[in-house]
Amino acid sequence: MFYDTAGNGHGLPHDPFKAIVSPRPIGWIGTRRADGALNLAPYSFFNAISDRPKLVMFASSGYKDSVRNIEATGEFTASFASRNLSEAVNLTSVAAPHGESEFEIAGLTPVDGTLVKAPYVGEAFAALECRMTDIFRPKGVDGLVSDSYVVIGAVVGIHIREEAIRDGRFDMAAVKPLARLGYMDYCDGGDVFEMMRPVR
Repeated sequence: MFYDTAGNGHGLPHDPFKAIVSPRPIGWIGTRRADGALNLAPYSFFNAISDRPKLVMFASSGYKDSVRNIEATGEFTASFASRNLSEAVNLTSVAAPHGESEFEIAGLTPVDGTLVKAPYVGEAFAALECRMTDIFRPKGVDGLVSDSYVVIGAVVGIHIREEAIRDGRFDMAAVKPLARLGYMDYCDGGDVFEMMRPVR
């Protein structure tokens, strides 16, 4: 089949776009409001975009507390979302009243960053401390600005729990990264296999 994305030409009950672009890692974004209130929210439009310098991005559909807090403070964290914490990740996606902490809702431990004031999830296998470098609203081919807000952050510090390291590597089989598929589907990345790049 083929469909033009300008309309609903797929004829399916749900648009398959996000199922095709998957699995997507989940950015579990921790922020602190200027008045000290804590916020934690998962974003499935999340990824690393550079290694030198280390940069990550996430996109928010709409102007949500995470974006508002980052604009105000210039800081955020991205805690590692894993299969064992999937229920907690889901709980933090609730539309909580402004100022109510999702850390508390999900029974998670907020830990202040070492280099940033934003909190990360103490139970997470890893966490990135980030300083915002850019926030913008991307445009479509028609030039119209989308309702999404893209946040880019430089990773200035990384936390890793000792039990997540095996043979000198962050052990993906053990930590089982949680990823978003299409619809309401998720998977974990614990079924690992290795491939080496070909040499010519």
